[in-house]
Amino acid sequence: MRHLVTLLLPAVLVGCASAGGSFPLPPHRVVDLTHSFGPSTLYWPTATTVFTLQQLSYGMTPGGFFYAANAFSAPEHGGTHLDAPIHFAAGRQTADQVPVDRLVRPAVVIDVRERAAADPDYRLTVEDVRAFEARHGTIAPGSIVLLHTGWGRFWPDRKRYFGDDTPGDASRLHFPSYGEEAARLLVQDRRVVALGVDSPSIDYGQSTDFRVHRLAAEANVPGLENLANLDQLPPTGALAIALPMKIENGSGGPLRAIALVRN
Repeated sequence: MRHLVTLLLPAVLVGCASAGGSFPLPPHRVVDLTHSFGPSTLYWPTATTVFTLQQLSYGMTPGGFFYAANAFSAPEHGGTHLDAPIHFAAGRQTADQVPVDRLVRPAVVIDVRERAAADPDYRLTVEDVRAFEARHGTIAPGSIVLLHTGWGRFWPDRKRYFGDDTPGDASRLHFPSYGEEAARLLVQDRRVVALGVDSPSIDYGQSTDFRVHRLAAEANVPGLENLANLDQLPPTGALAIALPMKIENGSGGPLRAIALVRN
């Protein structure tokens, strides 16, 4: 799969213009899959801190030029972010150990919006995966699977996105995500390299044992959570680029995720 990525990237850079140092990507467009980090960024209900930005400098300097600088702090797990395998499996990869070539891979987008709209606790099933494959072909090893639940449209409305907004209480959450058996099929049989979703977690809201997290983490498969704009991606054919902050020994971190989609 590393060779596939090596071949894909030059292909999308065909026609790059050297003038001005710009690199247009015809015939591809770039889709931003990331929610901005700021005061409205959503974190798990039990998080004790949130994203903060402290202004250090902003304005003209004694030397006569403008200068701006900030300091920021945030929990690892919130906003659009990566769950490193160590988050739920002892001895597995930390954020800085996840091989970067596993985060630049063909994207497979499974759409369960209709089912999730009817049931906020919906979990992807094995039957859903097989129905997808009947239409689009067997999911290739090395793919990044992105589950499109439609929950991104609720961001950043905490009550609608999480299904509850009780401070400090994670027992009343309702949102869709992966089911354990579907995740097992994807991770163990299809050998995908990451599971992503446009809801708060790769486990559904009412989960208390986080089976999908545990199953994926044990196989060194990271999770990509709180993704945006999955409605702009085709079922197959896009290239996902999901690069997290490289935090040494981190259990996860803020993620800048994009996709390259052929026009």
